[in-house]
Amino acid sequence: MTEILQTPKIITVFGGSGFVGRHVVRALAKRGYQVRVACRRPDLAGHLQPLGNVGQIQAVQANVRVRWSVDRAVQDAAHVVNLVGILHETGRQTFNAVQDFGARAVAEAARSVGAGLTHGSAIGADPNSQSVYAQTKAKGEAAVLQTVPGAVIYRPSIVFGPEDGFFNRFANMARFSPALPLIGGGETKFQPVFVGDVAEAIARSVDGKVEGGKIYELGGPQVLSFRQCMEEMLAIIDRKRLLVPLPWSVAYMQASILGLLPNPLLTSDQVTLLKSHNVVSGEAEQAGRTFAGLGLHPQSIASVLPSYLWRYRPAGQFTRRTEA
Repeated sequence: MTEILQTPKIITVFGGSGFVGRHVVRALAKRGYQVRVACRRPDLAGHLQPLGNVGQIQAVQANVRVRWSVDRAVQDAAHVVNLVGILHETGRQTFNAVQDFGARAVAEAARSVGAGLTHGSAIGADPNSQSVYAQTKAKGEAAVLQTVPGAVIYRPSIVFGPEDGFFNRFANMARFSPALPLIGGGETKFQPVFVGDVAEAIARSVDGKVEGGKIYELGGPQVLSFRQCMEEMLAIIDRKRLLVPLPWSVAYMQASILGLLPNPLLTSDQVTLLKSHNVVSGEAEQAGRTFAGLGLHPQSIASVLPSYLWRYRPAGQFTRRTEA
């Protein structure tokens, strides 16, 4: 009897060349899917090719602000993953254009081809928030569920991993600066989540193992304040630095200046966002809309950070650390 070979399902991943995206692409490729990465600059997505077999991962040009490019990117796709998001506005890349209009465009395109949809959002998404970032994240979620009622939405806390923009940024700052700022006194709480765990949760939704029409909140096993995150990071890179509390008023003043840079270290909207804790809600825990409800056990920062922050130690991997 002749064996019938099945053609792998095509999964389109918008924002697949970014930090979280590359880990999602790898998780999907390991499952045998044909992965189509939709991004604005496919010429800069060559780093994705080694994550799968020859020809398994294909980068195509698409911009969530340009509807026809979105429609083209989802053709023949069995499932669509949208991970596009921005932390600050640049030119036409505004919060409303990317996280509201863009989310709706991707959802409508997925619905038009009958594809499933997984949407990446963030803890803190709130239509009543004073942060435009949080407002547009919430508007994007509403647009997705209105368009594709069976969509799966994930809200991760701050995501860490080898290419993250949080621990890497402050660890690099600690190499040259004698002090690190604690915005608002460093009391804001986070629930850092490993990027690999987020990618696995997304891949399971593509597999059809996650109930749709719900918003899941993803947080790691520890709740840490901003200050505790900095203390943990400094201990791992074996450096001692002053942690200087920065009042909200001073933070806003600095953000108003830094926000003028092409790639700002801090913006006023980000300061506003830091006024709210970034942790999984009790409601989500009770309803089983967390890692526990997905049957996953997230990794702690202590088990992952040393694997990539070692390069910020005084002598890199050759630093001899003295155990307390």
